Amino acid sequence: MKDSDWMLTAGERGNGSTRLDSRHPDGAAWTRGNDVTPLVHGAVYFAELLRAVRAQHAGDLLLFTDWRGDPDQRLHGAGTEIGTVLGEAAARGVIVKGLVWRSHLDTLQFSESENRHLGEQLEEAGAECLLDMRVRPGGSHHQKLVVLRHPGRPGLDVAYIGGIDLCHSRNDDASHHGDPQTLPFAAAYGPRPPWHDVQLAIRGPAVGDLEAGFRERWEDPSPLSRSPMVRLRALVHREDTEADALPPQLPDPPPCGSHSVQVLRTYPNRLLRGYPFAPDGERSIARSYLKALRRARSLIYLEDQYLWSPNVVGFFARALHENPGLRLIAVIPTVPEQDGRLTRPMNLVGRVTALERLRRAGGSRVAVYGLENASGTPVYVHAKVCVIDDVWASVGSDNINLRSWTHDSELNCVVLDERVDRRKPHDPAGLGDRVRRFARDLRLELSQEHLDAGKPDARFTPEELCDPEQAFASFTASAEALDAWYASGRHTPRPPGRLRAYRPPDMSRLTRSLALPPYRLLVDPDGRPVGLRRHNTY
Repeated sequence: MKDSDWMLTAGERGNGSTRLDSRHPDGAAWTRGNDVTPLVHGAVYFAELLRAVRAQHAGDLLLFTDWRGDPDQRLHGAGTEIGTVLGEAAARGVIVKGLVWRSHLDTLQFSESENRHLGEQLEEAGAECLLDMRVRPGGSHHQKLVVLRHPGRPGLDVAYIGGIDLCHSRNDDASHHGDPQTLPFAAAYGPRPPWHDVQLAIRGPAVGDLEAGFRERWEDPSPLSRSPMVRLRALVHREDTEADALPPQLPDPPPCGSHSVQVLRTYPNRLLRGYPFAPDGERSIARSYLKALRRARSLIYLEDQYLWSPNVVGFFARALHENPGLRLIAVIPTVPEQDGRLTRPMNLVGRVTALERLRRAGGSRVAVYGLENASGTPVYVHAKVCVIDDVWASVGSDNINLRSWTHDSELNCVVLDERVDRRKPHDPAGLGDRVRRFARDLRLELSQEHLDAGKPDARFTPEELCDPEQAFASFTASAEALDAWYASGRHTPRPPGRLRAYRPPDMSRLTRSLALPPYRLLVDPDGRPVGLRRHNTY
């Protein structure tokens, strides 16, 4: 197997204006020799991030991007609020630079004031945090990235990317009791919504690629917003609207592991003046999925916040239709995060339509689940993970919908492991690629949690879950057992497992017809140029 069988070449990225690929001496569109560790749950990520930031010295560099940042969000107890931790780093002489989405108005349940307050607190401490609104109308900067560099100590260099924002509700662990610091949420999730999420810790040369991607945004000479009202508010609040120069980028950290990593993004086709590093946008996340799906033969394992958009899901449906041995497991939220009379149908109509398309293509080979904790409270699935045939693994900020593939800014990493996994089956896809350690281990770690496989009364062993067919059957059996326990009145001990079969709500034809226009316009817009939309290409 060659990396190029699964990863995009520089030409396939479709964006010749970025320096991500041209910066590599060998011209490859990825780096080799990385060490990548999945950090499952916000509590695990926040604890590691806290240790890493507190270990930084004067002259070190800390770069971050985020969708939302709450300055009072605790990483690990009192005194570890994110604004405090980053401010203390700046006070020690660490160079701290941040790009946070400016956000829409708080009256629309967004994050305008919180993101502004984070910026104000960091600026007072000597850091620089800009509120970035260089997006399409109705769009957002959805990337979640932290890069830590250490001049003279490259062994400490690390980058964190994934689905976890530096904000409320994210600090949960495997018990899924929820974060004490919460955001407004659908009532079904209770006062402390349980939260499931995944981040990657990346060490090695790929840290240089992720830093270069940050620098492309930081060095964009375009104004942070085109809106006269936003500029006026920035003037009133005395916001910093000009990015100071960054120190020259250090050489990439040396190789330290067995993982090839490709950095992938979404940038929209921004109207009027585009991004200088992506003048027609970049859709390398979508292109990467399309390339990997063409090789899918055995099992697609998905964890996704949305799984919307019949357009996007259609590519998964095609893979299922063309490969009769292919199965798909999807773990998604049971209930949308917004449950208002108007917002709920808008949030559901795309999913209902997309799942119908998947099931028409794959029938019983498609299984979709929600999660709940031991108390029976739904767990909100915010993770963005895809593992195909235990070879290719993608983790990032990108969801399976048109908005993430075309309209908002997103950041993903694909990981291919040089190490072959010795557990059977060795090549379930039958293409000669051989199962890889990182992809299989990631799928097993997530699966074992959902199945309670670590408990004494667990029904399934890790060895059984290695086999894609057995894994699919194990998910089915676990969910059926828990559903039956509820149906029988819960008079016996609760069976192990956290999976519930997802049953989409009934939506009348009238409800669908009324919900589809706002869904397409507001919830899941298309950020592609007109020509690509016309031919449904990316």
